[in-house]
Amino acid sequence: MRSNTRRGTLLAIAFIFATLYCYDHGERFERHGFYNLLVFFVIFIPLNLVIALFYVLWCKIGNFLVYFSILLAIGGVSVCVSLVNYRWAFNQGTLGVFQYIPGECQWTGRNIPYIDLLPAGAQNFWAGSMYCRPESQHIKASVDGNGVLLVSCGSHDKDVFVDVLPETREWPLKDKDIWAAFNHLILKETIRLPYSSSRPFVLNETTQAVVVRCGSSSTIVTRVSPPIARLPDYVPPSDSDTRPSSDPPSILRPIRFDASGAPQMQLQRPNAVYLMLDAVSRRQFYRRLPKSAQVLKTIHRPGSHRLVELYRYHSVGYSTDNNTKAAYMGEIFPSNPNPLPIWAYYRDRGYVTARIEDSCDDWTKKYIGRNFESQEYSVGNRSLDYELTSPFCMPEYFPNVGNAYGNFKGPNSITARCLYGRYVHNWAFDYLYQLQSELREYRAKQLAHQKDARPYMISATFLEGHEGTGEVLRTLDNSLAEFLESMRDSGELNDTVLLIGADHGLHMGLNFAFFQNGRIEHQNPFFAMSVPEWLHEFSEKYQAENGSESVSPFAANEQRLTTPFETFHTFRVLADWPEFEIDSWKRSLFAPQRAGRTCEEAGIGANFCMCKTPATQ
Repeated sequence: MRSNTRRGTLLAIAFIFATLYCYDHGERFERHGFYNLLVFFVIFIPLNLVIALFYVLWCKIGNFLVYFSILLAIGGVSVCVSLVNYRWAFNQGTLGVFQYIPGECQWTGRNIPYIDLLPAGAQNFWAGSMYCRPESQHIKASVDGNGVLLVSCGSHDKDVFVDVLPETREWPLKDKDIWAAFNHLILKETIRLPYSSSRPFVLNETTQAVVVRCGSSSTIVTRVSPPIARLPDYVPPSDSDTRPSSDPPSILRPIRFDASGAPQMQLQRPNAVYLMLDAVSRRQFYRRLPKSAQVLKTIHRPGSHRLVELYRYHSVGYSTDNNTKAAYMGEIFPSNPNPLPIWAYYRDRGYVTARIEDSCDDWTKKYIGRNFESQEYSVGNRSLDYELTSPFCMPEYFPNVGNAYGNFKGPNSITARCLYGRYVHNWAFDYLYQLQSELREYRAKQLAHQKDARPYMISATFLEGHEGTGEVLRTLDNSLAEFLESMRDSGELNDTVLLIGADHGLHMGLNFAFFQNGRIEHQNPFFAMSVPEWLHEFSEKYQAENGSESVSPFAANEQRLTTPFETFHTFRVLADWPEFEIDSWKRSLFAPQRAGRTCEEAGIGANFCMCKTPATQ
C-alpha cells in the first residue's frame, strides 16, 4: 500500500512538472518558466537532502532531538546576530550612511536582508566556473597609426583570417531591431578576409573592430577611428537642433544663467562619463563589488574632486524601459516625435560623443524606436561620433540560433559571460580606455596651443547584474576597480564628472520573489558621482547666493529622495555648461531637492514606491 502511494505521488509530481514545462519553458523576461524550474530545483533538491539526512540521524543517534535543539538554538542566535549586522551593512555607503531623518521617506515593510546569509556563489555554484577559459593560442594583434592591422599568431601564422565587423553607428532604426535579428544582420555584413604578413592589411577608416582568427583561437582588436583630430565639427540639422535659441528670453524660452565669469569656473567645459550597471541595487554594489567599493572611497579627494552617493535614489519603474528613458530623455512618454537621447544634446554642443553597449543591443531602437516617424532614421548618425556594438553580437557570446537570452549563454546568462577567452566587459573596457587615451592626448595638445579643446561624453552599459542569481556581477569587480583607479590616477577627474548608476535593482531571483528586502532593493539602484572641485565649489556658492535654503546641495541630496529624472537634468546642465537653464539646474543634482519629498512629487508611481514619508505610510 505504501509503495503504491509513493509511486502515485511521484507520478503526480512528474505529471505536474511536465504540464508546467509544456505551459512555459521560456527564458525571456515575459515568459521565464525554465528559470523558475531551475530555481525550484536549487531549493527542492538541497531541502530534500537535508530532510533525508535529518531522518537518518534521528534513526541512528540516541537523544538526537536534544542535540538538534541545542544546535538549532546556537544556529538561531548566530543567524540573528548576522542579520543585525547585515541590516547595519544595508545602510552603509562609501563615505556615509543612510540616515533616518524625520520627515524624509523611509523604506517600507520589514527590510531584513535574508539573502546576505547565503555565501557568495551559493546561488549558481552548480552552473560551472565563473572564470573564462583562455584561448589555446596567444594572439598578438594591433592597429598602427596608419590603420594597418598587425598580427602574430606564432605557429598558426599561415592560417589567419580577419573578420571585419560592420560599423553600426550609421545604421537606421529598422536595422537595429533585436527582435528582427540585429545580430544576424551584423554577421551578414561581416567580411572575412585572409591575412598575410607579406602585404599590408589596411582597415577602412570607419572600422572600429575586427576579430582576428588564428586556427581555433580568436581575439578582438578595437580602435578609435577616425582619430579625434580628424572629426569634423558637427552641425546639427535645423529641424532637430537641441541648442538654445539666440532669441531674447520669453515665456517660451527658459531663463539661463551664465557661469563663465564665476571665479571657480575653469576655462574648459567638463567631460562626462556615465557607466550604467544594469539591475544593481545600492546594497548589491557593495555585496558583489567590494574592490570597486574600496577604490570608490579613494576617489573622494577634496581639493581635486569629490564623491557623492545617493542613499534614497529611487527607480521610477519596474525595468530598464522607464528608468533609462527618465535618465536619458527626462520623460517616460516622449511628448514629441523623433525624440533624441541625451548624448545628442552633447554632440549638438560640440562634445565628442561615444557609446558602448556590450549586449548586442541598441537603446534608442529598443526603447524609443516606435516614436520615430520613419524607421529609416539613424539616431546613431545623428547623435554619436563613435559606437561599439558589433563585437558583442558574435555567436560565441550572443547565440544566433535559438534563444539569445537564455540561462546559460548570452547577455542574461547565469554563467560567466565570456568571449574569446576574456569576460565580455573586458573588451568594452578596452575600447573605453582607447577612447579616453585618444581624447586626453587630443585635449592636451589643444590646450597646449591655447585652443578650445572639445570635451567628451561617453556612456557605457554593463549587463553583468541582469540575471536571476545575482552572482555574475562579481566577475565585473576587478575590471571596474581598475577603471576607477585609472580615472583617479590619470587626473581626469579634475575636469570630468563621472557618474556610476543603475537603472533599478534586481527584479528576479529569490530575494525579489520572497522577501521585502528584495523589493526594496529593486527600487533602490546604486548611484554615485565624482564632481571636480571647481564645479563642487561653484554649486555650493550658487546655492548659498541663490537658493531658498542654506544647505550643501550635495550633502542634502545624499539623504533626500532622488530619481533618474534628476540624473537627466544633471546631464543637461553639464551639456549646457557654462550657460545653463536655471530650471534644469534646480531639478539637477547640483541643487538640493525638496526635503520631505514624496514619491508622487518625485514622479514615482504608487505601485513602485518603496520609500514613503511618515505622512504617506
